[in-house]
Amino acid sequence: MANSDLKKEELLNEIEKHIDSISYIPPEDIPNIDLYMDQVTTFMEKYLSESKRHSEDKILTKTMINNYAKSHILPSPDKKKYSPEHLQVLIFIYYLKSFMSISDVQSLLSPILDKHFKSEDNADVSDVYKEIVEMCKTQIPGLKSDLETKIETAFSGFDEENDADSLKMFAFLCMLSFDIFKKKQLIEKILDKLY
Repeated sequence: MANSDLKKEELLNEIEKHIDSISYIPPEDIPNIDLYMDQVTTFMEKYLSESKRHSEDKILTKTMINNYAKSHILPSPDKKKYSPEHLQVLIFIYYLKSFMSISDVQSLLSPILDKHFKSEDNADVSDVYKEIVEMCKTQIPGLKSDLETKIETAFSGFDEENDADSLKMFAFLCMLSFDIFKKKQLIEKILDKLY
């Protein structure tokens, strides 16, 4: 097996392992009681710490949560307590803000919160959260397949030479970046059209 094939296999294995370890908070693990701020940050840190890039990074701070409430991205807590629905909204915010501006996150969440937060007439945020988690889980096989295709394309794009491995990795990361860039643009275009 050529050195390049070995690196490609190692990369595929590492990516597959990472995808399989993608952390989400199962709906049944969200406490069915209201929590104080310290309990919220501890809960988020416990369940989402695998998604941090660096160990010293914070998942959510008290300041962030307070700012989300002041900006009306997150409904205000009731007597300083956060409901299970608050936690689910915070999880959405956490993931969305990693690639969207806060104003876009607000645009996306506002109609959902208006219609579904503590709703008695419609599905509540907990129902929406459960459905979204299930939908996202169905995307994993396609994500793995897409990444395998990108790796195959990137690793077949350069002849063996002194810097071929670094060029192949650069090509793979550029393909991932292009994918993210185009999807982010698409999200922004849809948000601008809808809201």
